[in-house]
Amino acid sequence: MSDDRLPLFPLGIVLLPGEPVPLHIFEPRYKEMVRVCIDGDRPFGIVYASEERVADVGCSARIERVAARYDDGRLDIVAVGEQRFRVDEIHRDLVYLSAQVEPVEDGASDDDPGARESAIARHLKLLEMAGEPPQPGRYDQSLPVSYVIGRNAGLDLADKQRLLEMDREADRIRFLADHLGALLVRLEKAREFRDRARGDGHASGFPELGEEG
Repeated sequence: MSDDRLPLFPLGIVLLPGEPVPLHIFEPRYKEMVRVCIDGDRPFGIVYASEERVADVGCSARIERVAARYDDGRLDIVAVGEQRFRVDEIHRDLVYLSAQVEPVEDGASDDDPGARESAIARHLKLLEMAGEPPQPGRYDQSLPVSYVIGRNAGLDLADKQRLLEMDREADRIRFLADHLGALLVRLEKAREFRDRARGDGHASGFPELGEEG
């Protein structure tokens, strides 16, 4: 395989830069792909594949560790997202797909500190509701904050792919702030409804009794 081609792994997931992903490798073609990547210390590309299409924009992933090897050749690996790319041309001359790709870089972005603070605060609230302890330091990384938030922001696959394809950090942050705001409203309403249902519609949990006349 030409060194300028990226091994391609179409999956039903969207991977963001910096995001870890565990993968169970069992198909012979992907066992070979993983072997090539490990032996050559090279990444492979993950692109979101649905029944309708394979996305044009994906994210390269580098194998961080092999978690398990099985007697029949299957592997459990952990890979981490690295660089966004756009597929130029797909090749089918190997047992697995490969592609000519070009890196997708962010364009010039207007800073939006207000949206950034809002997105972080709402993300912390979402994680708190999910039972995770607050870790404000998670956002102080060289990685764009949008990718830190986006990996567990309750995005469906279509919205996560949309986030991956956005080429400005400020746009991604505003998108996430709006999404998280709407999501928290829905979660709060669902929690209120659940609490009322448990209490039979009454705050105390017991029905009110009228005076006997």
